[in-house]
Amino acid sequence: MSAADEGPLAGIRILEVGTMLAGPYATMMLADLGAEVIKLEPPGGDISRQVSDSYFASLNRGKRSIRLELGTERGQAKLAELAAESHALLVNLKPSAIHRLGLTYDSLRRVNERIVCVAITGYGLHGGDDPAFDYVIQAATGIAALTGDPDGPPTLPGYSSADNSTGLTAALGLLAQIVSGRGGQIDVSLYEVMLSQLNYHAAAYLAEGKRPQRRPNGAHSYYVPAQLFPTADGHLALFVTHDGFWKAFAGEAGIDGYATMSERVTHRDEVLAVVTAALAADTAANWEMRLRPLGIPAAAVRELPEALDASPDALIQAGEHRLVGCPIRVEGYRPRYRRPPRLGEDG
Repeated sequence: MSAADEGPLAGIRILEVGTMLAGPYATMMLADLGAEVIKLEPPGGDISRQVSDSYFASLNRGKRSIRLELGTERGQAKLAELAAESHALLVNLKPSAIHRLGLTYDSLRRVNERIVCVAITGYGLHGGDDPAFDYVIQAATGIAALTGDPDGPPTLPGYSSADNSTGLTAALGLLAQIVSGRGGQIDVSLYEVMLSQLNYHAAAYLAEGKRPQRRPNGAHSYYVPAQLFPTADGHLALFVTHDGFWKAFAGEAGIDGYATMSERVTHRDEVLAVVTAALAADTAANWEMRLRPLGIPAAAVRELPEALDASPDALIQAGEHRLVGCPIRVEGYRPRYRRPPRLGEDG
């Protein structure tokens, strides 16, 4: 096998008892990087198989599948056999099910002292079984309240940000413990991950009592102008984070004044009015073409199909499925994208 085929996680075996999104996304990223991932599925399979073939493929390419009834004596014996030869187990189920099925380090250390057990739950491995789906967590942590127009209702992002973020965090925790050379339990909750991702909003409230607020057009709390703007055709995302960006943008847009960030923050409404008026003179696509060569962060708002059409290098083929590939580019390594497994095809 050539170096281009040998992923950085080659030789690492990970068991997954995953359902729907967070857990399977975590292990798929690890499989893309060369780990052997064995998906342990109940007799009916991961429920995401019932959503659609493309949905399942988008989270489970490159894995193996073993059909296993973990609630039986035979299933527990097989789990112990597999755990004895694996580096890690990652699971996302209710805490009560994780404990009942013996999917913890305390249960598996008897067969493998060095196994890393990762539990993805809503509120923690000891936090109870309250329902904790992605949208519920976004509502509970303040994300929905921060999203949308100030005069409109709270809004949810158009994708599963809590599940995806938690999956990546769990993968990081898993790898950190493997690198340590020690076995152990890793506990990752959707709730705490999303609180963590509100980092500077949370810090401002904890340090200064400053409550986060929803702003029109998704405006940033600190930077001005940094938001979506209407143009002659379409919307433009403009993100001016320092005075150099402003100087270049103002020169191209024909705007005078407001040279420092403190001035722009102090006169936020005036600046936004001036910028809005200037951007109305051209289309979003043209503004992007004008501003990008100047090094100014700006992009026309596109729909996903347009973004995919413009990003052929990000797309891969996994069996019959065309998917977005691994975003982690490792020099000298090209993932071998294999199709998602058929239910129980490996045992």
